[in-house]
Amino acid sequence: MLQQKIGTIQVRAPRPGLHEITGDVGRWLQSQGIGDGLLTLFCAHTSASLLIQENAARAARHDLETFFARIAPEDRSLYTHNDEGSDDMPAHIKSALTQTQLSIPVQNGRMMLGTWQGIFLFEHRREPSPRCIALQLIGEPA
Repeated sequence: MLQQKIGTIQVRAPRPGLHEITGDVGRWLQSQGIGDGLLTLFCAHTSASLLIQENAARAARHDLETFFARIAPEDRSLYTHNDEGSDDMPAHIKSALTQTQLSIPVQNGRMMLGTWQGIFLFEHRREPSPRCIALQLIGEPA
């Protein structure tokens, strides 16, 4: 019989950029007692997002961060929405171009991520606030 588990994790990134949360998500998953199912993650914010990305080579994260800085620069003259500073609208653009939700299959109580894949919070603000990541797991008991 299918079961549903719901929880949250709080993440406070120390700076803008990609911050791996695979371990935090994996620990929550292990505590739920589900063998096979589907895990959904949702970032409840408009200036941060979620990515599944390369988790071995730091250069890949750096290149992604640099690319997004180029396509959404902090330049007040480019935007009308600057309510919370020069990084406000660029953060919304970066979030719109990425994802706020991920779905990951679960088998034998483990996320079915590829060899070099990790889950990342992509923080888009210079002075980030704590981020709430909602977790929903639907599956068969282990």
